[in-house]
Amino acid sequence: MRKLMATGVVPGVRDTGRQVFPLAVLQQLQTRPAADLTVLGAPEVAVLRSDAPAKVEEPDREWIGFGAGLDEAQLLASLSGWWRCDPARVAAGGVLPVTVAGFVVAVLTGLTEWEADGTVGTAGRYRFTRARLAGYLSDLTAPVNAADPADPQDARLAGLLLGTRLASVSGGPIAYVTTSPTTDTADQPTATEGE
Repeated sequence: MRKLMATGVVPGVRDTGRQVFPLAVLQQLQTRPAADLTVLGAPEVAVLRSDAPAKVEEPDREWIGFGAGLDEAQLLASLSGWWRCDPARVAAGGVLPVTVAGFVVAVLTGLTEWEADGTVGTAGRYRFTRARLAGYLSDLTAPVNAADPADPQDARLAGLLLGTRLASVSGGPIAYVTTSPTTDTADQPTATEGE
């Protein structure tokens, strides 16, 4: 819940003094459907497990992480890299859902090109240079795409994913999730992002 509160994506949260997360909102989020990944047409999809926005001093971005108060350009820059990942594997999924506490809050597409950070000898970090922000939420309780994607396929993908639950487990920010349903994980809780 702290991650959701810190991103500003849940209205009615009081974060000064004693923190309050409205019960009605919590009950609503508990009933949110799981993302239907079977419609994506790929055997797996990468998931960017984001944290709240943090200020950085980098030449190509001011922020990393997801925050409802960031504008579209800031969000795209903060979410499109530099992540330790297998970039070809990320691109193969065709879409990169961005989750906070197991809820899809943004969707990136256009993952066909990437660049490495030049790290030698260890797993490098990659940035997706043509990534597009297909959609994002400013209010998780009323999941409406706050972006206006020009590409109809981007709009479709954002519509399918935004506001849904998407469980993922990883030691880093990028996780890989199979798109075929399994009976073993269907009913597991979604708050698996290292909370």
